[in-house]
Amino acid sequence: MQIAEAYVKCQPDDLKAALAGGKLVIYSVARPASPDKPVERSGVLASFAFASPAFGDGAAEMSQALFANNPVVATGVGTPGFARAYASDGTTAIADFSAGAGDSEIKLSEVSTTPDYPVSLTRFKFALEG
Repeated sequence: MQIAEAYVKCQPDDLKAALAGGKLVIYSVARPASPDKPVERSGVLASFAFASPAFGDGAAEMSQALFANNPVVATGVGTPGFARAYASDGTTAIADFSAGAGDSEIKLSEVSTTPDYPVSLTRFKFALEG
């Protein structure tokens, strides 16, 4: 996981608040160097809206996120490569995550997405280091 520069010094509760009402967008390959860089060569595969609040009461771990809908309908065709979390304004990037198979931070119910078919988020790992 890579945190955007504006959020690097935030405490976990500040990040939880920033994600409330935001979104988690799943993209195909070509992950930018950091969340501070625009997504230019990746297609949107699916988008999950964080609930508000984005984490339940007593959710000690950031992995216990709440989403408005899960599953969602995929909008693009492809294999997940990364995901980006955005604040509720929809444009401010908070963090980028690995997505796909193996030990990825984001896992979906399907290996690839197809437009107009449901896809579920089965793993959301938000691990703060340091």
